Amino acid sequence: MDLDVLNMFVIAGGTLAIPILAFVASFLLWPSALIRIYYWYWRRALGMQVRYANYDDYQFCYSYRGRPGYRPSILMLHGFSAHKDMWLSIVKFVECIKLNRKPFHLVGTSMGGNVAGVYAAQYPEDICSLTLICPAGLPSTTDSKFIKQLRELQESKHIDRIPLIPSTPEEMADMLKLCSYVRFKVPQQILQGLVDVRIPHNEFYRKLFLEIVDEKSRHSLHENMSKIKAPTQVIWGKQDQVLDVSGASVLASAIPDCHVYILENCGHSVVVERPRKTANLILEFLALLHSIDNNKKQA
Repeated sequence: MDLDVLNMFVIAGGTLAIPILAFVASFLLWPSALIRIYYWYWRRALGMQVRYANYDDYQFCYSYRGRPGYRPSILMLHGFSAHKDMWLSIVKFVECIKLNRKPFHLVGTSMGGNVAGVYAAQYPEDICSLTLICPAGLPSTTDSKFIKQLRELQESKHIDRIPLIPSTPEEMADMLKLCSYVRFKVPQQILQGLVDVRIPHNEFYRKLFLEIVDEKSRHSLHENMSKIKAPTQVIWGKQDQVLDVSGASVLASAIPDCHVYILENCGHSVVVERPRKTANLILEFLALLHSIDNNKKQA
């Protein structure tokens, strides 16, 4: 059955028995299929398209919308173990799709924020402005719940049980509680589906995570933040249990004219918990920079 037709039946409720039974069976037996359909539906609804780009022996998978115009393009990097691994080799990706033909606005959240900040420091000519959303790679004056959990795991020699790499529905529920301030009940089948989608990649995530927390790369953003010259915006959830909000003041003290926004009643998953607020903050920041740039040209 064509997915457009299936989607129509699911959303409208349907009047035929076969689509309804298929939906129920999928929910009970193949919850991961519903998760994939859900992402597919929202990509279509938002006008996003998926493309692949090859560079040497690496293949990037990314979503995009729109065409280059007179305003800077926006590149968004997600966090650890999320969808699309494009941030692993961001320099290759930018060169591959020729995004750096003119300066662009770079957005990064969590581990993507770490990568975005280091990229802005190392390749300042590519960046016109920067948004860091609760970025990793910084020391903090207060240990978060996640950091405390990691220390306990190290002491007990169970470092393989990383809270951000769930392999059961129960561990997935714990991860959602860790990353979100808002508490919501997620059905067991949905939790199972989320886990099933991630399990094939868990070994890769585990290897990557151990490299990230290694002493050589643990504080890479902190080591490079003084080199960031682009106008920078920092957004952080006040109740972040993964990366403590004190990191915002660390960045503000090192980056000139850094715009910091602390969101109340918000955890680590800022983009998920407060999507409209986050989008508005980024748009307002870009509008401010555009206005300043126009004033400079008229002066």
